[in-house]
Amino acid sequence: MTYLVNEKCIKCKHTTCVDVCPVDCFYEGKNMLVIKPDECIDCGVCEPECPVDAIISDTEKGSEKWLEVNSKYSEIWPNISEKKDPLPEHKNFENEENKFDKYFKENI
Repeated sequence: MTYLVNEKCIKCKHTTCVDVCPVDCFYEGKNMLVIKPDECIDCGVCEPECPVDAIISDTEKGSEKWLEVNSKYSEIWPNISEKKDPLPEHKNFENEENKFDKYFKENI
């Protein structure tokens, strides 16, 4: 099992999860984070830290897409190991649906 970041992170990018990760397996894109599945040690300490519930287990239904996204972009984006402020507009996007289709293209 591993943990993954899903579309709830897009345009929010809280980094409280990064601050507690013991192995620094988070990677940062323009408007979201991803977890490198091969580095995640499945400890789960990041999951309850996310205020928008953007971290899921790869055993959850529908996680296949997020496994692919996290795997691909963790190979491209830079590693992040310290907490940063969320995106300034994060409150406007926290409860929005279908953020991947709307905004992910800006993340590349």
